[in-house]
Amino acid sequence: MKQIQTAFYVKEDVLNIARSLIGMKLMTNIGGRLTGGIIAETEAYAGVHDKASHAYGGRKTVRTEVMYREGGIAYVYFSYGMHHLFNVVTAGAGIPHAVLIRGIIPQVGVDWQLKRRKQEMIRPQLVNGPAKLCQALGITLQQNTISLLGDSVWIEQGEKINIADIITCRRVGVDYAGKDALLPYRFVLKHDSYRTAKIN
Repeated sequence: MKQIQTAFYVKEDVLNIARSLIGMKLMTNIGGRLTGGIIAETEAYAGVHDKASHAYGGRKTVRTEVMYREGGIAYVYFSYGMHHLFNVVTAGAGIPHAVLIRGIIPQVGVDWQLKRRKQEMIRPQLVNGPAKLCQALGITLQQNTISLLGDSVWIEQGEKINIADIITCRRVGVDYAGKDALLPYRFVLKHDSYRTAKIN
C-alpha cells in the first residue's frame, strides 16, 4: 500500500489535485470491511472565489469549518436529507478548497459494496455517483473531519493515467452558481468499466 501523504493534499492548485486523483484508489476500512476502487470522477471546488463552493465568499459555518483546516482530511456532508457526499479537503489551513469524489471503479470488497447498495451484480450504476459511492464504501458523517492518512478512509497511489483518457467538463447540479457552474472543474476517466450519467 502506497498511501498518499500530506504534501499532495496541501498544494493550492485544487484543479490539478482533482485531475491527479483520477486513477488513484479510494479505500475504506469501516466496520472491519475493506472496500475500495479506482477514482473515476471528481469535481474541484475552489473556495471563497467559487460560487459553487460551500465556502464561497468566506462563508464559515459549523458544517463548512472543516474546509478551512489543512488539507488531507475528509469533508462529508448530508445532502437533501438522504445522501452522504465525500470530499477531500485540500490546500493549507485557511484556504477552503475541496474535491468531491463522484465515482469509482469497484475493485476491493466488491461483495460488500453490492450488499450495501442492495445490488446483485456489478453494473456501471453501482458507484457512478457521489451518494452511491458513500453508500457502497460505508462512508457516513462519522467519517467527517477524519485524517486521510489513517486506517479508516485513505487514498492510495494508482496507475498513472494518460491525460488524453480524462474528460474535462463542467460540474453537475450547481446551476445556482451562475457563470461558475460552467467552469471546467469536473474530471471523468474514460474507461469501459465506468459510465457517468451526464457529460457536458
